[in-house]
Amino acid sequence: MSDATSPRAPGDHFSDLAASYAEFRPRYPAALFDWLAAEAPAQAAAWDCATGNGQAALELARRFARVEATDVSPTQLAHAEPHPRIRYRQAPGEASGLESGSVDLVTVAQAVHWLDLPRFYAEVGRVARPGALLAIWGYQLFSTGERWLDAEIERFFAEIVGPYWPPGRELLDQGYRGLGIPFPELDPPPFEMRAEWTLAGLTGFLSSWSAVDRFRKARGEDPVAPFVATLASRWGEPDQSRIVRWPVVLRAARLGARAPVSD
Repeated sequence: MSDATSPRAPGDHFSDLAASYAEFRPRYPAALFDWLAAEAPAQAAAWDCATGNGQAALELARRFARVEATDVSPTQLAHAEPHPRIRYRQAPGEASGLESGSVDLVTVAQAVHWLDLPRFYAEVGRVARPGALLAIWGYQLFSTGERWLDAEIERFFAEIVGPYWPPGRELLDQGYRGLGIPFPELDPPPFEMRAEWTLAGLTGFLSSWSAVDRFRKARGEDPVAPFVATLASRWGEPDQSRIVRWPVVLRAARLGARAPVSD
């Protein structure tokens, strides 16, 4: 049954965007996954919660013997790249279906703001082995270092599609400071994501935003094409590329003990 007729699971904001999400979303840095593998107590099993198209799961599979990758969206999972060490499965982050005490690492990439946090933390505490690592990360609005272009992107993000961001996005915009993680936290090193985009790449990335999808459905028109048209005259040649950067917003905690909520 297609997503057009299937009920949407809570927190599923990307079923209709799965193809563009898989093609245009930026890649997380390898150094991040190296750090996660080094900090985990073992590399036997990892759970990638809200895996989407499996982008993080694939990197984890290069470092862990087994990866459980779950998501509420069957369409997103259908676009995930198979790997012999990854088991993709439809399940919410609050009820993974995993065995208790079975994983050394729990990751949530660019998605924890869609979860019911108290229920998710309870599930993490159940499935994690003593000493396991919880890593939650995301990225905010990118920058190019060109003032005019960054200002236009900010205008598109905040003014044009801003009212259409689903509830929960504000947690990411706040740098995940309000997560209330109930486990002792670590002080991770900084990480940065980078990509090189032509105007077509920028267009594809913007089109993968959940707020853009909600704008289209609410108003019956596409906000991306006219916006990109306003950039074209100053962009240069269409195949001219630009480096874009996102600092990774990372929170990491050690399982096995509860900590007072300090956020």
